[in-house]
Amino acid sequence: MNYAEELKSYLDEQGRVKEWPSKRNKGKFQKLVLEYLASKFEVDTVYTEKEVNILLNQHHTFGDPAMLRRELFEAGLIDRKRDGSAYWCNVQN
Repeated sequence: MNYAEELKSYLDEQGRVKEWPSKRNKGKFQKLVLEYLASKFEVDTVYTEKEVNILLNQHHTFGDPAMLRRELFEAGLIDRKRDGSAYWCNVQN
């Protein structure tokens, strides 16, 4: 998918998410942003919470990796151990 075209109003010049979309359009753009961010994870790689935050911070500019991490988890795009000590991607890129 061409995320850059679909999300052009939400991405900066470096392809970083610059704002969290509102729920207008039934959350279509929120879902696209989450899929875009999930595509940045390596499949079959286990990440610590700190590593997830670093990765998310590389791809957004509004400073809320915890919200993004939670939204990715709730959308089923990443999974984690119950205690939050390990995260991994559920989606093939």
